[in-house]
Amino acid sequence: MAVVRAHPLALLALCLLGLGAAYLFAGLGPNAGFILPLRATRLGGMLVVGASIAVATVLFQTVAQNRILTPSIMGFDALYVLMQTALVAVIGAVGFTSLPKALKFGLEVGVMITAAVLLFGTLLGRGPRDVARMILTGVILGVLFRSLSGFVARVMDPNAYSVVQSVTFASFTRIDATLLLIGGSAALAAIALAFALSRRLDVMALGRPVAVSLGLGYERLMLLVLALVALLVSVSTALVGPVAFFGLIVVGLAHALVGADRHARLLPAAALIAGIVLVGGQLIFERLIGQQSTLSVVVECVGGLVFLWLLLKGRVR
Repeated sequence: MAVVRAHPLALLALCLLGLGAAYLFAGLGPNAGFILPLRATRLGGMLVVGASIAVATVLFQTVAQNRILTPSIMGFDALYVLMQTALVAVIGAVGFTSLPKALKFGLEVGVMITAAVLLFGTLLGRGPRDVARMILTGVILGVLFRSLSGFVARVMDPNAYSVVQSVTFASFTRIDATLLLIGGSAALAAIALAFALSRRLDVMALGRPVAVSLGLGYERLMLLVLALVALLVSVSTALVGPVAFFGLIVVGLAHALVGADRHARLLPAAALIAGIVLVGGQLIFERLIGQQSTLSVVVECVGGLVFLWLLLKGRVR
């Protein structure tokens, strides 16, 4: 039975390995020494971001007990856009583009994690309704952040606004190698901890009353899981920009493939599917259609349609 269960994950791993090799080595030509490191950085970034978003979405849905919610509902993507807009408005387009990348990355991750900790610590008490209140507050804050970003953008110089536009749309082709090393290390540590908590997450998924009756320290585990979500979402957003519905797609596919009862299978399946979607999609857009469109735009479009379909089908758990 264990061999049968291993097949989906093994097939996903082989598929991702093949796509990764094709992305790295296909059509290198005489400039392999220059192209290969560039492709390796992009490939590593896509794998880190994909796994981070997938794992964060699984964790968030487990805490929220709802399979149509994603961490973006908490307003992290809107906060990221507001930070970029505010920075450009305060220091100007030239100052923004001349900021050290490591400093900017650290600032973005630090602000988003701090905001998440303040939100979680303030709103999460010892009652089952606190998660719903936290989610509702996140939605309201997201609307507030988007409104503030829109207001600042309207009074901004057109040249400065073009800079804001260039950094507030997700891009998998402008990942910095140094930032990938820093952010990837933090993300991989968080993902490893999430895998170590798989059995506890299985108990948490049964609901608070059942989990508490089985001896699980529910509140402490919930805070730890939400902290991991905040770290993973912050790192992925700071690396490539906001991607709202990507996690919904890959986690939905993972549920369909391996089921929802065991996080030990669901987490790696979601991470592998995320890598396949990003690497395969980027391979198609770069090599087959010559960058005639942007992968993030297509992912968001498909993700939005999936969200509407789940909403209309009433797939709320």
